Amino acid sequence: MGVKQAIKSLDAFPRAEEHLLQKTRSGAFVSVIGLVIMATLFLHELTYYFHTYTVHQMSVDLTRGQTLPIHINVTFPSLPCDVLSVDAIDMSGKHEVDLDTNIWKLRLNSHGQIIGTEYLSDLVEKEHTHDHDDKEHHHDLEQKLHSHGFDEEAENMIKKVKQAVTNGEGCRVYGILDVQRVAGNFHISVHGLNILVAQMIFEGAKHVNVSHIIHDLSFGPKYPGIHNPLDGTERILHESSGIFKYYIKIVPTEYRYISKEVLPTNQFSVTEYFSPMNDLDRSWPAVYFLYDLSPITVTIKEENRSFLHFITRLCAVLGGTFAVTGMLDRWMFRIMEAVTKPNARSVVR
Repeated sequence: MGVKQAIKSLDAFPRAEEHLLQKTRSGAFVSVIGLVIMATLFLHELTYYFHTYTVHQMSVDLTRGQTLPIHINVTFPSLPCDVLSVDAIDMSGKHEVDLDTNIWKLRLNSHGQIIGTEYLSDLVEKEHTHDHDDKEHHHDLEQKLHSHGFDEEAENMIKKVKQAVTNGEGCRVYGILDVQRVAGNFHISVHGLNILVAQMIFEGAKHVNVSHIIHDLSFGPKYPGIHNPLDGTERILHESSGIFKYYIKIVPTEYRYISKEVLPTNQFSVTEYFSPMNDLDRSWPAVYFLYDLSPITVTIKEENRSFLHFITRLCAVLGGTFAVTGMLDRWMFRIMEAVTKPNARSVVR
């Protein structure tokens, strides 16, 4: 008996006789509130447990010989597609002018509606078909073109482009550039045009409106939670033109899913600079994207939460709620008792 009594003395949850327990309405109310709170917190903790979390690690970038994919989707609301070209140059000395591999452009009218689709190509190298009905200054323009030695095909093309500029045509350039994995830049401009042709179309560099909207600019596939800082960027010029430069720092990134699948991609930061045109400038307006690569690779891994961690949080939440509701019940009982006892004494008297 002594051993059994000693074991019973260790009981931290002694039971009271049923007739000694007093049940109240306030206690029932607090109990219901406590059960609702505990059920809500339990579901929250369960959801939290089943959601993966990410761990970031850094290491030296050891990749070699891979290309860098550049996803671009940019709208130029004030420049027709015929005058736009995409040029790229990198530190290795590779210089590509008027790229047309995996690059498309959409012709837009003055209201931003699509009126045609085609590959990027140089104005005077490939013929395009455009609707036009402009006859103003027709004779003067013919004389200028013949004086500079352009053939009839080029003359007709320049007339069509001038009509497109007059009609307020725009262009949406999109696609993927595969460049070498070294520092470099690519830019979208009218640099693919012959300088005399550009002068005839725009009548000076100041009239080349490089207003643009960047819908998407990324350097690889997207992973959960990625933020590309240039997405949605809108730069509209109303008076003078100029040169936009975006200085981009690319950070090689690996995203490792919980399924062990690895997604190689890149994230980046950017700073922006705008240089307005003046009368002494010999350059033409353009939008430059100058990029450099970080020597550090960021690895982002998805991981599951520990079951022991889940149990610990669950006990803390449920136990804390039970303790607080118990204290609240005692306080309410004492307050009710203090209020009702004086009233009972006054009735007896």
